[in-house]
Amino acid sequence: MGPSVSPGATPDPVEPARAPGPVGVSGPVAQSAAAHVFVADLARPGLDDGDAHHLTHVLRLVTGQVVTASDGAGRWRSCRFQRAPRADPGASLEPNGPVNVEPRGEPPITVAFTLMKGQRPEWVVQKLTELGVDVILPLISQRCVVRWEPGRADRHLSRLRRVAREAAMQSRRTWLPEVRQVSTFAQLAVTDEAMTRGCLACPGGDAPSLARPLVLVGPEGGWSPDELACGLPAISLGRTVMRAETAALTAGVLLGGLRAGLVSPRR
Repeated sequence: MGPSVSPGATPDPVEPARAPGPVGVSGPVAQSAAAHVFVADLARPGLDDGDAHHLTHVLRLVTGQVVTASDGAGRWRSCRFQRAPRADPGASLEPNGPVNVEPRGEPPITVAFTLMKGQRPEWVVQKLTELGVDVILPLISQRCVVRWEPGRADRHLSRLRRVAREAAMQSRRTWLPEVRQVSTFAQLAVTDEAMTRGCLACPGGDAPSLARPLVLVGPEGGWSPDELACGLPAISLGRTVMRAETAALTAGVLLGGLRAGLVSPRR
């Protein structure tokens, strides 16, 4: 169902979708834009206080510079940045192009990674977002050292989603990735999604394939015997032993390369 239009209003023009679709803005105007932001309404692309401050005081944009705005669901348009008077800390965007639609990449790619110490989860989410991964899933396995305390889980998740949004702006994605609630291995492994699309990153496994675009990446201690016996097929990410965050990134790179046609599947 399309967006509603008020009586007498002229709907914004929409460029037709192209397939297969990239995950980010495309074309010379978009790629040369001074910045990329996410907005709630492309017809009236308003900036929140944080984005207005970032464009005005961090990037130091001036009135007239091109900024692309996206709704996070594949739609985007070119706008002109309008800097507020010096006494006003705000800023605005003025649309100056049609609404373009970028289809979501198919199949959607999901990387589930086990929780890690320090700021490594933020780093993983940032890089997976830049790589175009569609769904990012924090995971707790049997040998996972880190556990999110129930009272802090929502705060951790909010932080990861904020990191993903910022990384999507930097990498000029039109589709915001979905950062899901933390799940245990036992919960995830029995879902229909995992059973039909999932696989375990494990030494000695088969080559990655888009037939199984949901990759579960274990902790540095590896999967437990019970987890290995869950019935999900195993894929190999390389011949070396990787840190958990490196393995998660490698899964995103390989699946993204396969989907973009940059990597040829093994025959």
